[in-house]
Amino acid sequence: MKRCLYLNAAAAIFAHNHPSGVAEPSEADIIVTRRLQAALSTVDTRVLDHLVLAEQDVVSLAERYLMV
Repeated sequence: MKRCLYLNAAAAIFAHNHPSGVAEPSEADIIVTRRLQAALSTVDTRVLDHLVLAEQDVVSLAERYLMV
């Protein structure tokens, strides 16, 4: 949130890796994404996507309709 405020960002995309090699989003990933969305909405910053990366795979929470 601090970085978004510093940059005066209108939107953000989050990404992180799963060292296990499986890009499937966990329940924790979904919960954290929704919390980030809620927090950033208070300063009018949209979360466009959260990408989970593992080896050769990338999973988009937005494409899977897992974001609020």
